[in-house]
Amino acid sequence: MKPGTPVLTIGTRGSPLALAQAHETRQRLLAAHPGLSEAQVAIRIIKTTGDKIQDRALAEAGGKGLFTKEIEEALLDGSIDLAVHSMKDMPTQLPAGLIMAAYLPREDVRDVLLSTRPMRLADLPQGATVGTASLRRKAFLLARRPDLQVVTFRGNVQTRLRKLEEGVVAATFLALAGLHRLNIAPSGMQVLEPEEMLPAVAQGAIGIECRDGDARVLDYLAPLNDAPTQMRVEAERALLAVLDGSCRTPIAALAELNGDEMRLRGAIARPDGTDLIEIERRGAAKDGVAMGRDAGADLKGRIGPDFFEA
Repeated sequence: MKPGTPVLTIGTRGSPLALAQAHETRQRLLAAHPGLSEAQVAIRIIKTTGDKIQDRALAEAGGKGLFTKEIEEALLDGSIDLAVHSMKDMPTQLPAGLIMAAYLPREDVRDVLLSTRPMRLADLPQGATVGTASLRRKAFLLARRPDLQVVTFRGNVQTRLRKLEEGVVAATFLALAGLHRLNIAPSGMQVLEPEEMLPAVAQGAIGIECRDGDARVLDYLAPLNDAPTQMRVEAERALLAVLDGSCRTPIAALAELNGDEMRLRGAIARPDGTDLIEIERRGAAKDGVAMGRDAGADLKGRIGPDFFEA
């Protein structure tokens, strides 16, 4: 095979953050397989429905699958070999024939509050306008600061930072992981600890999806998988799956490891922030998925069928 002939084709969205994640995946593949050249690992940009919708919240248009549908179709038809995803964007159910084959080492899970000058949530002016497209962030914010005005705020990291500078809103949120991957450190950034704003399920984690049974691709991906990240993400997504979570539902979860032990925290909230329910489990890390299911079932049992209605 010629050195420039693609051996693997990576599918990704075209945002700067998505491309940074795809390039990280390619560099890890090259490091794990010295026989591969950069030209043999192609990156193909695929525009998703979620990328095309910029005028409203994704919850109004169909939820998380909007960022994955077209990429997964390319996997299934064989036009790409693997797909790189932000795991917080992934539905809990994958299409038949596809699997999550590897997880890269997880980045910082925390959210950051961005404003024109550094301030904590408690310091935001009474009635200030805060922009976010995340129902989780909106609900958890209103649970603590019901006086604030929350508006839909879409766009990639750079777009949202520009809107903030233009004074469209007084403050907004971003994931610290994305800022790290883009090597951006905005002024006025306040990191929020999980006790203040529990992160989205699988926030900071990059997952690699491929066709089930594709031994060639699975062999390439095997050295990339980070076992601690996999254990944490699978526990959090197990909780989410029980709650049938989507972009329409304000749900948060965070699994943390301490040796062979796992601490799993979860929380759900009404979209308007009027009710916030938190839960915690501790146990053996190997039982993380079972812990997630148990915690999810416990939360589900505490709420009525209309809990997530606005």
